[in-house]
Amino acid sequence: MRKRIMIDMDEVIVSPRFNDFLEEFLGNVDYEVLNSYYRQDLISGREEEFKKIYQDKNLYKNNNNDFIEPFSNCIDVIRRLAEVYDIYIVTSYVWKKDIFNASMNLRNKNEYLEYFFPFIDKNNFIYISNKNLIEFDIGIDDRLKNMNNCNKKLLFTEFRNKKVTDEELRLNNGIRVNNWKEIEEILLHDYLVLKEDK
Repeated sequence: MRKRIMIDMDEVIVSPRFNDFLEEFLGNVDYEVLNSYYRQDLISGREEEFKKIYQDKNLYKNNNNDFIEPFSNCIDVIRRLAEVYDIYIVTSYVWKKDIFNASMNLRNKNEYLEYFFPFIDKNNFIYISNKNLIEFDIGIDDRLKNMNNCNKKLLFTEFRNKKVTDEELRLNNGIRVNNWKEIEEILLHDYLVLKEDK
């Protein structure tokens, strides 16, 4: 039986333009001083002002209305993984405090995934805020708590998870990964080992 992989979208497949919009709105932003996981906390008290300007913008397209490219090697690695694993892209489309219109954000995410990942069944694009409602064998996410229902957890490095210690990773059965080539090496190696054991 093929194992199931849950892959997060934002900051794992692609870095959406929210940081760009924050910096346009606030000027230079020092993310190191952010004490919250949520970047929108930087505009606390100014949410409505921000929403008037940005709520209808597409986080996944540049100023030329072209899709932002996924992270390096992402598409090729996911395509290879899909040959031996069942792939699910699991992502939230609802923003904390509804900064971006949820229905529009859902449409934009779906268009992006269909464009870059036509080889994945559309039924395997799952839009849900609580990812722990579904069990997977393997999770790839930038938040450990999103992978509680995964046997193996690959924590994709992002500025908000750099403080997660090796001990925390060990206790949570997690492995830190910094790019898609590292993911490929781990998961294709695991597949080959499992195949040899049968």
